Amino acid sequence: MPTTKTSKTEKKNKNETHEFRAEVSRLLDILVHSVYSEREVFLRELISNASDACEKLRYEALTDSELLKDDPELKITLRADKDAGTLTISDNGIGMSHDELADNLGTLARSGTRAFMENASDEAKDKNALIGQFGIGFYSAFMVAKEVEVVSTRAGSGEVWAWRSDGTGSFELARLKKGALARGTRITLHMRDEAKEFLDNEKLRRIVKTYSDHIPLPIELVEKSEDGKSEDVHVLNAARALWMRPKSEITDEDYKEFYGHICGLYDEPAKIIHYRAEGRHEYAVLLFIPKSRPFDLFDPDRKGRIRLYVRRVLITDEADMLPAYLRFVRGVVDSEDMPLTISREMLQNNPVAGAIKKAVTKRVLSELGKMADKKPDDYASLWEAFGAVIKEGIYEDYERRDALLELARFKTTTSDDKLRSLKDYVADMAENQSAIYFITGESAAAAAASPQLEGFKARGVEVLLLTDPVDSFWTSTVTGFDGKPFKSVTQGAADLDALPRKDAARDKDAKKDENTASKAKAATLAALLKQNLEGEVEDVRVSDRLVDSPVCLVAGAGGPDLGLEKILKQSKGEAPAARRILEINPDHKMIRALEDKTDKDKTLIKDAAHLLLDQARILEGELPEDPAGFVTRLNALILKGME
Repeated sequence: MPTTKTSKTEKKNKNETHEFRAEVSRLLDILVHSVYSEREVFLRELISNASDACEKLRYEALTDSELLKDDPELKITLRADKDAGTLTISDNGIGMSHDELADNLGTLARSGTRAFMENASDEAKDKNALIGQFGIGFYSAFMVAKEVEVVSTRAGSGEVWAWRSDGTGSFELARLKKGALARGTRITLHMRDEAKEFLDNEKLRRIVKTYSDHIPLPIELVEKSEDGKSEDVHVLNAARALWMRPKSEITDEDYKEFYGHICGLYDEPAKIIHYRAEGRHEYAVLLFIPKSRPFDLFDPDRKGRIRLYVRRVLITDEADMLPAYLRFVRGVVDSEDMPLTISREMLQNNPVAGAIKKAVTKRVLSELGKMADKKPDDYASLWEAFGAVIKEGIYEDYERRDALLELARFKTTTSDDKLRSLKDYVADMAENQSAIYFITGESAAAAAASPQLEGFKARGVEVLLLTDPVDSFWTSTVTGFDGKPFKSVTQGAADLDALPRKDAARDKDAKKDENTASKAKAATLAALLKQNLEGEVEDVRVSDRLVDSPVCLVAGAGGPDLGLEKILKQSKGEAPAARRILEINPDHKMIRALEDKTDKDKTLIKDAAHLLLDQARILEGELPEDPAGFVTRLNALILKGME
């Protein structure tokens, strides 16, 4: 039989049933029973979405005024119908097309389904902190509704689409007649029996006042008059931008609710920065520093999340009004000077935007500095959450590098897991110490266990334990702090001779001759080991940094230290060309035993050279380059010891 082609228009005139693009049943069950601690927050989430839709339309209307021509007053409307058992939330904002409805409402937890599923199933997590982080605000409607219907018209399109679902695994899309909705979105909730309380107008008033008073659009409640023959309209919120209000008029609860609205986080912010700048440029700033990490903190794009307004018109909610290393800061900047017609693309080269960014960055760093001085425990918690990101600025932002180094906090070999500043480190430097020493590692415990630290510990020298990948980069570019250079304990010579050991007995004159002779023997052994390891190491030398371990590896003075070398190897898939240096401990029993065999057993020295090198590699968390050869040599040595 011949086939007939169906046009896209004919196809879209038919009802369509789609499967949700996530583990729906489990996700919604978690959402309803685990994530939201209070059911009434569903209204906050839907009102917040409606507000964003209106702001997006206001922005698009800057270049296409026809979009607002027929209905210029943007607003959000609530209507409760007890007889029908429905609650309707409407807005006359940007609206959604067929594809936008399918994408935005058909992909649950769109901003991170897997992460949401992993976190939300843990009852012990902070439930409110999950809201907004994973794009699940709309689905809170299913806490109170047995069915949700969304009717939407994209501004300027004229097409009207209806989205329906009972939240059990699928949704339906249907095209409605033109004129069914002029513009925007209407959400109708068919309430569950146990949620009929949310059809009470007084309760709706209280919820809006509690959660959404800061929304800078009128939120109207339509209710029947006392005689039942007409309808009355009441505005429930202040409808004034919070950042434009004097701080004296704003309560802590107002800030907290706006923080939830702007950040999608509903715990307490760690820091609130609210001020108004006047002078060459006039603008208002309301910023929040969260306590917990946003889910997108380590997104490779490193986008800013500051909402930029120009005279209360939203330009973008992803403005780079702060450098990338402060991307965890969320909030609003509202300029009086920039043109309303500025585009997102033009922002990067706009001189006013550049001046505001510079001033706001300076203010944020200043506030962080005050917090570090006045509330060190709170700042320590903030650093644990965002220190890895702030340190990106030490590498990138030369202009503010000194300020960022002062803000930096570190675990050290002597700090007992408490964070230390570089100022504290320099103040407590050992006698004759001329550098700030550091070591990188995958964890503080792993770094602290490195054999390269033994000589420093024996001399009471504090060493920074650096565990973030960015540490290997900024330490290679920063010249120093307070006149003291940074020096890796895994790179170059340790130069510890000028620093006395805690165990003074080891330095007594009676042992000087013995130590000199021991070092001479060790030097001879080092030369033989180097001869047997030709092509595998740059050098073998006697160490002054080892105390308990027989050997360790260090990098040459000119190349990257061991931490940076590992990162480069992982990123490029191949090791850098520079060979490492093998250091031997002249006081270790194994080394002394080998010193006595240098003229007697060349095979033993050869095998020992490779075994010592592989041992040093294992101490660095690596595998021997020739595992089979390592096992053969080790077995031969064990058997020889048994004879």
